[in-house]
Amino acid sequence: MTLTTIVIWTAVISVVLTGITSQVFKQNKSLWVSYLQNFCGAFFIFSGLVKVADPLGTSYKLVDYFTEFESTFSETWISFIAPMFPFFSEHSITVSLAVIILEIVLGVMLIIGAKNRLSAWLFFGIVFFFLFLTGYTALTGYVPEGVNFFSFGDWGAFDKNNMKVTDCGCFGDFIKLEPFLSFKKDVVLMVPAVIFLLKTKDMHSIFTAKTRNIITLASIGIFTVYGLSNFVWDIPGNDFRPFRVDVNIRDQKALEEESMMNAPTNYVYTNKETGEVTSLSEAEYIKQYKNFPKEKFDMKQVTEDPEIPHSKISEFAVEDINGNEVTEELLNEKGYSLMYVCYKLGYTEGEKNIMVADTSWLVDTVGTPGEEGFQLVKKADKISSHEETVTDYKFKSEYKTRFQGVVNPFAEAAQKAGVKVYAIAGGAGESVIRDFSEEINASYPIHMADDILLKTIVRSNPGIVLLKDGKVVQKWHYKQLPNFDEVKAEFIK
Repeated sequence: MTLTTIVIWTAVISVVLTGITSQVFKQNKSLWVSYLQNFCGAFFIFSGLVKVADPLGTSYKLVDYFTEFESTFSETWISFIAPMFPFFSEHSITVSLAVIILEIVLGVMLIIGAKNRLSAWLFFGIVFFFLFLTGYTALTGYVPEGVNFFSFGDWGAFDKNNMKVTDCGCFGDFIKLEPFLSFKKDVVLMVPAVIFLLKTKDMHSIFTAKTRNIITLASIGIFTVYGLSNFVWDIPGNDFRPFRVDVNIRDQKALEEESMMNAPTNYVYTNKETGEVTSLSEAEYIKQYKNFPKEKFDMKQVTEDPEIPHSKISEFAVEDINGNEVTEELLNEKGYSLMYVCYKLGYTEGEKNIMVADTSWLVDTVGTPGEEGFQLVKKADKISSHEETVTDYKFKSEYKTRFQGVVNPFAEAAQKAGVKVYAIAGGAGESVIRDFSEEINASYPIHMADDILLKTIVRSNPGIVLLKDGKVVQKWHYKQLPNFDEVKAEFIK
């Protein structure tokens, strides 16, 4: 689905809603204002629904924004606002859910005409907020690496690789919009936002005030519970991400990598004096590169988009705790395997003192009677100890319980049935993983991978993924993990 398709369907639905508003509820103040209410309301409801299905995804996107804002504003005269962004990042899921619920409920309020003055200002505010985010995203394409966003004089030619946040997240993982397209969308939405402020008296209202209030409050309650259900005690029912059920990670990864390798490369020359740009294909470059001396032209290689779009599957890479690549080994595992995904281990860091033994050695020469020569013999001379300060990892009891009470028993049953079991942890080093493995008495290896990759695979920490020959068979939230016998009966054939 594309943005155009969404707009067309929204427009059609809005015509029907406006007809109902006019003919059934006899609201004829201004048909075009009424139509805008219905269009913006339906558009917001759809946009919110695809995000409320996965609030964690939106929170991860907000963290990307907050991180960039902290870095950007810390180098300006208003650097005093920079410290608030880490706070927002820490509470990103709360911000995410609040914004999504506001978007859906505001859509409902616009359609039924609840508290029109408040709705008009809320709509203007949220559109302005989205306009700021998408505008920033799009314009960072002009900001070279190492240049602050507000150093306008140092901006250069547009390069999508300069963008720190490459997708606004307006429709979650349902569809990905190019930043400039998303920015244009929000510019267009500012038109009805301003109209609502100027023409509030012409906005329709259906039902009684009491009924509108009940519908509004019910919407808040229903969608809040639904949003929480998609990450607090279960994974999203609608999975739009690359690692969804029935996707073969091994095969898709190979296809994407091959497509990227075969993607055409263009050679773009920019005349240093005139700024004129010339783009050459690889074949043309071989013939003409001598016509573009380095003294007069800047050259940049630009790879076109591959035929098969790049996704997080291309970035699926796993190492064991010794730093050895095990990606291919895991994906090529024959039969069924169980992957525990832990994008973040629950622990805090401290320090502790331990006693370390020091041993002094004596080396002596010993001859053997009746034989020529001698041999060196090493003997302990003195044993002492000293105190040494090391990092102390305190694992949260609640997080350990998830493994000891849920994950480990399931793993042991799976291993008895001949299923290969392993875990992948993100954002942790070798020493943390070793300590955690000992702490929970894991009977399976724990590997390492990028935490963002792991967040994409499953929205649970830990999340459980059943694979067969590299293909995703099923995924579970740790709170919804069935008994292994049930899993075996349904999925392991």
